[in-house]
Amino acid sequence: MSDGDGQERKAPEPSGVDLARVALRAAKEQARARGDAARQKKQARRGGGLRSGARADGRDPMALGAAINRLLNERGWEAPAAVGGVMGRWPQIVGEDLAKHCVPQRYDEDERVLSVSCDSTAWATQLRLLAPTLVARLNEDLGHGTVRMIKVNGPAAPVRRYGPLRAPGSAGPGDTYG
Repeated sequence: MSDGDGQERKAPEPSGVDLARVALRAAKEQARARGDAARQKKQARRGGGLRSGARADGRDPMALGAAINRLLNERGWEAPAAVGGVMGRWPQIVGEDLAKHCVPQRYDEDERVLSVSCDSTAWATQLRLLAPTLVARLNEDLGHGTVRMIKVNGPAAPVRRYGPLRAPGSAGPGDTYG
């Protein structure tokens, strides 16, 4: 480095405290290296280190929760797993009354749509009115944009049969007058 006079400025020499810190750091690194070498020799004498010791290392079995979390992260299943957890906690999220009559059926990850079926048209209408609030609550719990829309399905209508006596394979009265 040079100052304005064109003269070279040298970095200040380390003082006694700085020299002590450098020496302590070097001694710690050497001790760590000696410890690693001694541990490797000990494992070699024991049979190549085939057994795990008292301390945890990479060969020990993994806890079930950690293994499942690792699998979810590796496969990219975080969002579907989180939505599955919401389906299990549905009564706490929407309330007991609504949960008795409306049940989540499936989650489409591509469309980010949660399909919910209700046991009556009145409850389906109620859920449609609450859908924006529920989407906001679900996204707050799961992360922004996880659920874009709630698709509400009312009860399935019974199959309409025309008359007590019906010919197999007929399409109803249109067969006759067709």
